Amino acid sequence: MPEKLSIIVVEADRERALLIVDSLREAGDFDVAVISEVTGLSRRISEMNPDVVLIDISSPSRDMLEELALASGPMDRPVALFVDHDDAGLTRSAIEAGVSAYVVDGLRPDRIKPIMDAAIARFHMFSQMRAELKATRQALEERKIIDRAKGLLMKAKGLDEDEAYALLRKAAMDQGVKLADVAQSLVTAAGLLS
Repeated sequence: MPEKLSIIVVEADRERALLIVDSLREAGDFDVAVISEVTGLSRRISEMNPDVVLIDISSPSRDMLEELALASGPMDRPVALFVDHDDAGLTRSAIEAGVSAYVVDGLRPDRIKPIMDAAIARFHMFSQMRAELKATRQALEERKIIDRAKGLLMKAKGLDEDEAYALLRKAAMDQGVKLADVAQSLVTAAGLLS
């Protein structure tokens, strides 16, 4: 995150929006913008590319909430949703959509900063977990391809597993590519020849 956070507040009520903006400006040196109309929200947020999005909705429907959450890019930035009433189904939908904070009892100016800080921290934690999960899945896929390539070499050349692995590794080093790429090429070629 940059030193000066850019924040978009989605709030239809002008008076509430002014209270929120004042509260944010008292809490820190933020670049705050307000969007009062949800029409074209996704496009406007994408154009403004804020660091954080705060959305205040009094009584959203599940569809409206999911649409707002997705329009605000919860996988790209922290998004905090403020609603007036508790609803377990809506809470689950918002969290599944990637919302970092789902706050019941509306957006009160005195609670904005700590909730925003928590949403940012949670967003970063989940971003790190998503990155680690992606890396783990990729490593597993590469491991499977390498194992298949070793099996092909063992069968075709009568090698044991260590010899097949060493041959793949040497080919990768000679070509200056990743071991998984050599293995994928071998598996693809074997598939074409079978």
